[in-house]
Amino acid sequence: MLILVRHGRTIANAQALLQGHVNHPLDEVGMNQALRVGQVLNDLYPEARVVSSPLLRARQTAEAVSTTVAIDDRFIELDYGDFDELALTDVSPDVWNQWRSDEHFRPPNGESLYELDLRVHQALRDLSEEARKQDVIVVTHVSPIKSAVAWALGGGPSMTWRCALDRASITRLTIGPSGATLAGFNDTAHLSEK
Repeated sequence: MLILVRHGRTIANAQALLQGHVNHPLDEVGMNQALRVGQVLNDLYPEARVVSSPLLRARQTAEAVSTTVAIDDRFIELDYGDFDELALTDVSPDVWNQWRSDEHFRPPNGESLYELDLRVHQALRDLSEEARKQDVIVVTHVSPIKSAVAWALGGGPSMTWRCALDRASITRLTIGPSGATLAGFNDTAHLSEK
């Protein structure tokens, strides 16, 4: 099984800012989310190998799961370039429309969804054989997880605009002989107050 985890909340998330390669730590809420996701993952997948994006917010979340974390740069968030730390509402409707309709649209000095898919899909292919035999947890970001879901479902980058993904959520892909199957998406039950 391939278990994809979105990192916990940061101050930029809380302020509805685009956060690509900006290297913010988790805030207090995010640390609590990381502890909760770590607990449930340790209960469900105690022998899983843990892989993380190199960004601090993902590494902090991964370290709540395991003291042994492998870094894979291909799971870094989409590079928003000059849009990093821009409020979502400060991106013009015309730019959003172009971004949604053109998988090759690239924010100034950033990365396109097409380019993101190339690196994420290769990383997933590289992990597939291992994930057929044992559980692999990948702690990453919203865009790589949406890319992974599109990969599992045989879709393209435009599918990512139709997915909502919460912070510290869990998405599961079963890897079988004929490829990946979406087994669970955006699970946040572990974050509910008891």
